[in-house]
Amino acid sequence: MQDVIRTIDTCRVCGADDWLEVYSFGSHPLANGFLEPTDPLPEEPAFPLDVVVCRDCRLMSIRHEVRPDVMFSDYVYVTSESALIAGHMERIVDWAHERAGLTEGDLVVELGSNIGTQLTYFQRRGLRVFGVDPARNLIEIANENGVPSRAAFFGRESASRVAAEHGKAKFVLGRQCFAHIPDVHDVLDGVTSVIADDGVLAIEVPYLVDLLAENQFDTIFHEHFSYYSVSTLDRLFSSHGLRLIDVQRAPVHGGSIIVFATPQDSPVTTRDTVGAILGHERALGLHSDRPYLEFAANTASVIDHIRDFVRGLVAMGKRVAGYGAPSKGCALLQFCGLTAAEIEFVTDTTKGKQGKLTPGTHIPVCSPEEAKDTPPDYYLLLAWNYADEIIANEHEFLDAGGRFVVPIPSPRVVSSRWRDAAAA
Repeated sequence: MQDVIRTIDTCRVCGADDWLEVYSFGSHPLANGFLEPTDPLPEEPAFPLDVVVCRDCRLMSIRHEVRPDVMFSDYVYVTSESALIAGHMERIVDWAHERAGLTEGDLVVELGSNIGTQLTYFQRRGLRVFGVDPARNLIEIANENGVPSRAAFFGRESASRVAAEHGKAKFVLGRQCFAHIPDVHDVLDGVTSVIADDGVLAIEVPYLVDLLAENQFDTIFHEHFSYYSVSTLDRLFSSHGLRLIDVQRAPVHGGSIIVFATPQDSPVTTRDTVGAILGHERALGLHSDRPYLEFAANTASVIDHIRDFVRGLVAMGKRVAGYGAPSKGCALLQFCGLTAAEIEFVTDTTKGKQGKLTPGTHIPVCSPEEAKDTPPDYYLLLAWNYADEIIANEHEFLDAGGRFVVPIPSPRVVSSRWRDAAAA
């Protein structure tokens, strides 16, 4: 076990060792560790999941790191094809053009590029692209789809190779992957080796402010090493000669930020949004212990509420299933202790998850088509970050009397009159 997981002693951003102990979820299997339904089931390794905050730079992180190659070399998460994400990807390209002044033929490099979906949006605008992702299975799909990509962890060595082969990048992008990276300094060394002197870096992460305010405890699992505020990213980027120039908030993954930076001496100007959001974070008290301790108390309360409500439905003879099997949904099931005894099945569109069992809780995963054959009375909406889109698409289920339980920020029930959702 010791060669798979390690306890961090110093902050990965600033190197300090003064920790605020926030919350312990106990030990759990990896949230993406889906199981084949064999008999007997294999023994699942469980790893501690303890949340801490650095009292120096205020990075929130998990205290134990599972080795990245264990989690990411063969990965089942595939970039969502929802309308929400498609629109967001288009906006990313627009923002990149506005901030980096992209012209046809410029190079865009993406770290954590998955199957290359985001890069295809850049290709359509006449840009050269290159993706770097450690998941070999996903890189094969990207290359088959015509998106030049390489299976590797993005860092100084792999980025220098990209620069040598393709030239410097006018735009470097990391969408929803930076939180998965333990050695952020090597990644930023990679950025500085591949980015053009007037290039722009964009890093998209779930926003710590939204996580705290909305009780998004299920965003915390082993793959997410870090939970970022803009002030922490500002300090990190500055240590690598990168200057923040803009911040955009986006309604994806429960609330995210896209932080734009450029080499310190770049002519790209800094926008007023940077100072405004840094001031907002100070006003919220993110540099004190209070919001993190409040989050811990809220987390304990909401976990109990979800568990008791679902078990109460089952005790009344109601059939409950899960809608979506994202990592956060699997984490929520584990934290709440909800298993196949309460949740009959989970439906998910990802083919690689169908026919398998959820990690730790051993609930069968089926396709949406199979789920429609035996619809439950209630769906626990595990993909709650797509709630509006899912509820709008599932009007037949709701019109037939079905209901959704949206668990975050606190459980509420949605019926056919979903705009009048009631607290659970």
